[in-house]
Amino acid sequence: MEKALISNSIRIAYIDAAVNRQLAAIPAAARNGAFSIHFNQDEDLFLELGSDFVSPSFPIHHDVRIDTPEEIYMEALRPLIASLSSQLPGLFQGLTYFFDPSDNLKPSFFRLYKVEDSIYAYLLRLDLSYRPFESELAAAGTNDITASYRTRRLYIESEIVPLEEVVWQDGRAAALVVRQLISNTWIGETGRGYLIHGIWMDAGLSKFFSKVVLGAGSHTYPFYPFFCKYKTICASIPFPSAEYRRMVLPLLHRLVGFLGPQMGQIQNSLKQSDFSETMPLFVELARRVPESWRRVFAGYRSEAYLNSRDIKEFTLAAPDSRQ
Repeated sequence: MEKALISNSIRIAYIDAAVNRQLAAIPAAARNGAFSIHFNQDEDLFLELGSDFVSPSFPIHHDVRIDTPEEIYMEALRPLIASLSSQLPGLFQGLTYFFDPSDNLKPSFFRLYKVEDSIYAYLLRLDLSYRPFESELAAAGTNDITASYRTRRLYIESEIVPLEEVVWQDGRAAALVVRQLISNTWIGETGRGYLIHGIWMDAGLSKFFSKVVLGAGSHTYPFYPFFCKYKTICASIPFPSAEYRRMVLPLLHRLVGFLGPQMGQIQNSLKQSDFSETMPLFVELARRVPESWRRVFAGYRSEAYLNSRDIKEFTLAAPDSRQ
């Protein structure tokens, strides 16, 4: 299991049979209920559902060295997953639940895919953190348990990640080793004393990866279909459906093959200056992108609006969301 312990891997220490039976029972033809796709002011992705769901109270404390969750945690989680999967079956179709001991407020799910000789993992994490201005309190939290709340906003992290390999143990996936294409996204720091801030090129890389496919002049912010995470190229999956995953996966595979050999030059360019659509390297690579790649995201648009508290948010729409 040595490879499972390296930093650039996702460890799958525990899976719950009861939750995974729920997920396996989702009919292939099940359709999602009403939802819309949004980003908040901090660019966090959330789905606005057609009706409320209740997030129960969870134990706050968990020793990260313990792979198995307490039964009281699972007793709270199982009915929540059943409720969410009834509203959005497409979000969970074909997935396997696993417990992340480092963050028990982010129930995690995965599915493996293979394209030619390459392996990819779809990763879904639900962010169940209580946001008081966006939720109705059902039961106050304590020092030991989180608040229970009612909301229509389901915050998620949803992405496809290229893998170097899968580490197997006792017949099941025990770790997903990420295929690292980027050596280091660190540029430097700015400021002095307590005001020192680190500077990374992650945002510039995300713009480069996405706009080389979308084309110059595209306006989908804060949605980047391809972005930098885990020191590699990942694909964002905002639409909750297995069909959407399968639509984007082949394009991610081709993009990894296209940009992978150029990654050293891309990193060097972004270390010297911020991303710009007029960068010579970007112009050269964008010119070589097939038009068929651009058609995948044709018509995608994001629109800014003010929510009920006059805070800026964004909605994402597409002509063919494959829901």
